[in-house]
Amino acid sequence: MSGFKDVVGHRDIIQYIQDAVQQNKVSHAYILNGQRGSGKKMLANLFAMTLQCESGQPEPCGECHSCIQANSGNHPDIITVRHEKPASISVDDIRTQMNGDIMIKPYSSPYKIYIVPEADLLTVQAQNALLKTIEEPPEYAVIFLLTENADSLLPTIRSRCVMLKLRNIKDKLVKKYLMEQLRIPDYQADLCAAFAQGNIGRAIMLAKSEHFNEIKEEAIQLLKYIDEMELHEVVSAIKEIGKYKLEITDYLDIITIWYRDVLMYKATKDVGGLVFGDQLKYIKEKAAKSSYEGLERILESIEKAKGRLRANVNFDLVMELLFLTIKEN
Repeated sequence: MSGFKDVVGHRDIIQYIQDAVQQNKVSHAYILNGQRGSGKKMLANLFAMTLQCESGQPEPCGECHSCIQANSGNHPDIITVRHEKPASISVDDIRTQMNGDIMIKPYSSPYKIYIVPEADLLTVQAQNALLKTIEEPPEYAVIFLLTENADSLLPTIRSRCVMLKLRNIKDKLVKKYLMEQLRIPDYQADLCAAFAQGNIGRAIMLAKSEHFNEIKEEAIQLLKYIDEMELHEVVSAIKEIGKYKLEITDYLDIITIWYRDVLMYKATKDVGGLVFGDQLKYIKEKAAKSSYEGLERILESIEKAKGRLRANVNFDLVMELLFLTIKEN
């Protein structure tokens, strides 16, 4: 990681960061909000590197001692908050790694920076502990909270942070990156960009996946015939994706795109923007069967399923509830 030039898209956020550094108007707390794979961690790390860089420029030089330490993950004044429990960040995590440490002055840099990945997982008690620090931070402290859903944070925390929202990147930029940086063939880059829906991290993951086409085809077969399948057959089919070592949320994203296509076709009859344009016969059939309200319910139920899986709710139960909703609508 050498600089902001390596970031695909997010020019508005990069400009904001560079202006804040140049004008010495750096806030004590930021929320970087965006989907998994959207680039939150990369932007937070580059922001931190820029603040600590010995060049004093609005772009990390990549060559000074501070930048070398940051790139290696060993900078003493850039701290990533870890958590042992997979589904939550506890009050003890915040007290020991932040509250108990933040009053110690930076070891060798102008700032002491804390990066909190998956800040959505902060418990209410952890958020209240964090709030005390955000309300009265030492002048050298900067905190980055990385979230997929900023609404999961308390309003009192959101009101005290600068919100940086990572938006979807244009498909042509995603495709260009895949072709130039990863040497992906044109047709494959088109496919990955379409499925990524503006998310560069997901596009890279799909481009590097040995099994993406197999996964896509299995998902299509499931979605084409789901109305005729028994519920236990559907759940068994979903369990099969484990052999590809793909996260279930990524598989659910493919299902989301299918139903968005159905909704888009139902509303506009336009086939130009469909990701699953080669499955138009089945998209038309589903659009004719389902109401707008039913399709919205399906899309909402997929998002609920993702949240339940993140909270470690029983897999079979979550999938059964989801596909009951799909079959009913």
